[in-house]
Amino acid sequence: MAWPALIAFTIFGVIPLFGVLYLSFSSWNGLSETIPMSGLESWKSVLSDPGLPHALWVTFLIMALSWLAQTPISILLGVFIAKHARYRSVLAVLFFVPLLLSQVAISITYKMLLDPNFGLGAGLGLEFLQQDWLGDSTLAVGVVIFVVSWQWIPFHSLIYQGGVRQIPASMYEAAEIDGAGRVRKFFSITLPQLKYTIITSSTLMVVGSLTFFDLIWVLTAGGPGDATRALAVDMYQRGFKATLMGPASVIAVILVLLGLGLALLLRRLGGRDATESQLEGA
Repeated sequence: MAWPALIAFTIFGVIPLFGVLYLSFSSWNGLSETIPMSGLESWKSVLSDPGLPHALWVTFLIMALSWLAQTPISILLGVFIAKHARYRSVLAVLFFVPLLLSQVAISITYKMLLDPNFGLGAGLGLEFLQQDWLGDSTLAVGVVIFVVSWQWIPFHSLIYQGGVRQIPASMYEAAEIDGAGRVRKFFSITLPQLKYTIITSSTLMVVGSLTFFDLIWVLTAGGPGDATRALAVDMYQRGFKATLMGPASVIAVILVLLGLGLALLLRRLGGRDATESQLEGA
């Protein structure tokens, strides 16, 4: 039964990956019929480019800040939904609305709302909203983090909701008998029991942040300057604007290696076996 999925993954996942690795050793411009090989020249040009450390810094900055913004809020919302059954069905539907929208549509909407001349601030006469949100390097990064969080916090909240609902009620009842309050139960029972859920959610956040392109491109196009030029944006600019498919493929390979390394690191942080029950040792 696994063969169809394995074949599809090989065709659309493994083969293109080897194709990108092959192109990383070429000097193809993306248009010519032949693919001239250049050895390690593309790798040398990318690794010696002073813009690569900056792109890595921006990528990890967005990754870290988006994780810090999404994780606490997602956990709190997930716990709230799991404990209040009457709100669960309504909030679950509302939470899926941002996930149904494409990142391009979301980016265009926020770009219009944040326009200092014709956006929400100008329309409502709110001076603190009439800033050059996408023209200031610090504000632009903050806008990217906010939009990413707005779209993906509902998804991770649903993940945490499922994790909380798997925790036996008897553990909370025993804690209440011992006199534990809500805060103590949250930090002593809920968070420890959500260990593997947090690892899973964090893996999705961290690895997913490496592929943020369309949202950043529509909002800022990597600007102002290079303030939001993450690796994915850098790859696009090299490959499709400068027609340097070799260096662009090098960056694609770097992204794959980073994603694989971070996923393995998070899996290791989760313990010996991330498939163990979250009630292990309870």
